[in-house]
Amino acid sequence: MASVKNAVGREIPTELEGRKLKPYRGLFKTYPRGRKAAGYFGRNKPGDRKLLESIDEAIHACKLKDGQTVSFHHHLRDGDYVVNMVMKAIAEHGLRDMVVAPSALFPCHEPLVELIDQGVIRSIEGSVNGPIGDAISHGRMKGLNILRSHGGRVRAIESGELKIDVAFVGAPTADAQGNMNALHGKSACGFLGYAVADSIFAKKVVAITDNLVDYPALPIQIAADYVDYVVSVPSIGDNQKIVSGTTKIATDPQKTGIAMAALDLMVHAGMVKDGMSYQAGAGGISLATTKFLGDYMKAHNIVAAWMDGGVTEHLIQIQRNGNCKAILNGQSFDVLSVTDMLTNPNHVPITPNYYANPWNKGALVNILDTVVLGGTEADIDFNINVNTHSDGRLLHGIGGHQDTAAGAKLSIMMMPVFRKTNAIIRDRVTTVSAPHHSVDAIVTDQGIAVNPARKDLLKKLRGSPVKLVDIKELRDIAYAEAGKPEEPHYLDRIVSAVQFRDGTYLDVIRQVKE
Repeated sequence: MASVKNAVGREIPTELEGRKLKPYRGLFKTYPRGRKAAGYFGRNKPGDRKLLESIDEAIHACKLKDGQTVSFHHHLRDGDYVVNMVMKAIAEHGLRDMVVAPSALFPCHEPLVELIDQGVIRSIEGSVNGPIGDAISHGRMKGLNILRSHGGRVRAIESGELKIDVAFVGAPTADAQGNMNALHGKSACGFLGYAVADSIFAKKVVAITDNLVDYPALPIQIAADYVDYVVSVPSIGDNQKIVSGTTKIATDPQKTGIAMAALDLMVHAGMVKDGMSYQAGAGGISLATTKFLGDYMKAHNIVAAWMDGGVTEHLIQIQRNGNCKAILNGQSFDVLSVTDMLTNPNHVPITPNYYANPWNKGALVNILDTVVLGGTEADIDFNINVNTHSDGRLLHGIGGHQDTAAGAKLSIMMMPVFRKTNAIIRDRVTTVSAPHHSVDAIVTDQGIAVNPARKDLLKKLRGSPVKLVDIKELRDIAYAEAGKPEEPHYLDRIVSAVQFRDGTYLDVIRQVKE
């Protein structure tokens, strides 16, 4: 298999399953040519009926065929019911070799593993978490998994790289014409931003709702002129499970210590000041950092211009305390975030296109001051892994990690030096998910390592109380405490490819041995 070495030193195949792979060249080195892919015309006349009786009828109406691509959004996170309902109906139709293109899949979607085994699902182009990722790692899916960031997914759709035949949009509220929003109804989850690109560029769009209301369903987040059919079902999900896994705040001393160290770094780097901007990652340590940041801002009367990201009670509290002028909501990470958007005119939704697409005319991440993020591993070159565990198993998605790390003035990665018997700071990460070019500092329980490329940051921190440590010292501590890590045991077959947000490839993930 022909391959080429990319800008983080990983060998990338030049072609994989008929797909030409461009190697990662560096930050902001790959730009688009030509125009966006076109959307599709609809066929609608007076008297046409969009409201169908069932998902089964919608599949028939869309003329879904073997091997086509269906997409979903993940605003209900681990409480989503739509993916399983639709894919079960697709299987019952006898369809095979389908490509599933979600913005993310979660442990609740474990029933898809059986559909992978049956050949109903050939490939997944989107983030995977837990059981589905594990199944892919063990070679159970016939085709390839493509991992993209939130911004990278929108870019792929708009460029025509990812072509969607039918988008199934879980809508907490919709009318019979297909206007929909996520602010009302028993399954309210805030905003439908991840489904906006799908609704514009998919050949067919089906709204699936458990709160069918009279026309018009206000406010309109996705409009009827993009929607082909509407289906009413008893329930599209459990919005109480939006808070799950990575959206729970850290409370143990080691993790809160890392969060406090990250705050110290932000303060002494001069990033915590009036007019600042900030985004928290979804990890527990990141959420703790946000809480501590809010406390600091309140004590020092600091007012941010805006904060964004996955919005939680901690960001809302910062604003309610008068320490932030505006919240830009890419996704709600708890129910309070949903309800706050109903009454707070300074808490507004944004799409992942506006937020993170590297090929638009002004991504929000490019004017972001600070982002705090996590990872499963980091290496002495400052590459970060968020996708696989150290045994090589694919268990996590990328989310907005790549996008914010690339754009922010200060990108902070937070993690312990080792976890139990596993070295987290190591010579070489198992998988490169975020390249070293985008990483400014790694904050650990044993000190803070600053990327040597950030000479300006090192100069600013000189003489401050921030505990700076060489990254190789952190690696040595990890190896002394947890032992030098063994390489994962792989077979030759590539089961997943990690895209950078610009469509080039950072790394590949191989099938693990049993």
